[in-house]
Amino acid sequence: MGRFGIVDDERIRRGECTDIYFMRSEAVLSASGRNPRVAMEVTASMVPGGAGILCGIEDVISLLEDLPLDASAMPEGSLFSPWEPVLRIEGRYRDIARYETAILGFLCHASGIATAAARIKAVAVDREIFSFGSRRQHPAIATMVERSAWIGGVDGVSNTCAPDGLPLAGTMPHAFVMCYPSPEEAFMEFDRHSPPGVPRIMLCDTFCDEKRESLTGARCGAEAVRLDTPRSRRGDMRAILEEVRWELDAAGYPDVRIFLSGGVTLDDVARYRDIVGAFGVGGAIANAPVIDFAMDMVEKEGKKCAKRGKRSGAKQVWELAGGRHVTLPVEVAGPAGAEPLLQPRVREGSVLSRSTVEEARQRVLARIPILRDSGQGGQRGRA
Repeated sequence: MGRFGIVDDERIRRGECTDIYFMRSEAVLSASGRNPRVAMEVTASMVPGGAGILCGIEDVISLLEDLPLDASAMPEGSLFSPWEPVLRIEGRYRDIARYETAILGFLCHASGIATAAARIKAVAVDREIFSFGSRRQHPAIATMVERSAWIGGVDGVSNTCAPDGLPLAGTMPHAFVMCYPSPEEAFMEFDRHSPPGVPRIMLCDTFCDEKRESLTGARCGAEAVRLDTPRSRRGDMRAILEEVRWELDAAGYPDVRIFLSGGVTLDDVARYRDIVGAFGVGGAIANAPVIDFAMDMVEKEGKKCAKRGKRSGAKQVWELAGGRHVTLPVEVAGPAGAEPLLQPRVREGSVLSRSTVEEARQRVLARIPILRDSGQGGQRGRA
């Protein structure tokens, strides 16, 4: 084990990061000479909100590369519903078994983060959402957290280990302000020494009430004032926001936006989006509940079979115009004009195609209106 107690890539690739019962089952199957050819499908019997965003598929494809297996999957960033297979793997069971743990781990965690980000983005309508939650997770998975949040539709991320090309967002911590004799001096030095491309967003709740520090920030050239204490204030956060907005307008700073962070939830975004211009969301995205995917056998030696509670036989999910899905046995032709979502991705260990982060993100953004129309969005108000 390394210094930080994390599993390295090669152990995952070799199937050594798994539940012990898979290895024990593999040994017994080998001793008894059994290794049937099977089809395994990944589904979720329940998805919070009724629809999820698929994420983590590209890690699964990397895991299956060079293994004697075939895989078909929905594209990353697809919208999926309960009982729809998002991934099908075919091959000899002993070549699949030990990888189930990692496959589900890749999909459950990343899809939970992407789904939470997409739902918050749907509720935000045209307000910006930034991922500020990587500090709520083990640093070893910061790249995955930020990648998943970006695919889910956020407008920027905070962690410097985010995948290359993602826009980084962040202003200043309270400790920075406290390093100076006064907030005013801190804001002036930040404005004086920060590169031109860094937004002048001043953190305005360190010592004084939010109204006073926000006016100080505005006088020091703030493009936006950030309030970071919605969970720790004893007062009514709505009233605080309205007071800050009023005083900024009254003092001649109508273009200075309010940026809210610090324990922000989906409900907060819905509640304050009429007055807040942008939100920094931490745990509500990074600590989102996982999507509870399961991986089950649906065929053995070419014959349909499944455990109780599951649906036997390989399936295809068809997407109709407007985004509605229909799931049918794989041998049944889909509706006219419908698109088959499960596409071949791996054939005998050779990767047939990969999806980029931006392709996945655009797929999600195109489906945000579906989430909004389902009752999770609303109308925009004053920023």
